[in-house]
Amino acid sequence: MQKTPMTGKGLLRLEDELRKLKTEERPAVIRAIAEARSHGDLSENAEYHAARERQSFIEGRVLELEEIISTAEVIDPTSLSGDQVKFGATITVVDEDTDKEMTYQIVGMHEADIKQGLLSVSAPLAKAMIGKSEGDTVSVPAPGGDRTYEILSVKFI
Repeated sequence: MQKTPMTGKGLLRLEDELRKLKTEERPAVIRAIAEARSHGDLSENAEYHAARERQSFIEGRVLELEEIISTAEVIDPTSLSGDQVKFGATITVVDEDTDKEMTYQIVGMHEADIKQGLLSVSAPLAKAMIGKSEGDTVSVPAPGGDRTYEILSVKFI
């Protein structure tokens, strides 16, 4: 079984989501199905069909989260060091075209959230930066043409 790299925080978020699905969402949808059944004819019962669809989504997500969690290999970024970009690093880059600075942490693909600055290790920008150091420049293909970024700092926090 192949292990999936993940930070401790990312694993906790997934475990919390799984716990919520099992202890809150699953019982709530079961109650909603029972309530909808009490209304009679199921063939034209929109509430029943919506609740069953929600139940299907919840059960699918539970299975998905259990699989992800079972294959997670937690990597503590604070235990890492060096000046090269690797999994867990927090990197500050500047877009050389716009001079806009951005800070990202390179995380596992199941915990990535670009709005929170969590960049998937499989994202093109992360792939371009892996193995690079402060001061290096990377070029990343983008829909509007290649983007060039300079790595300003690499930290393991």
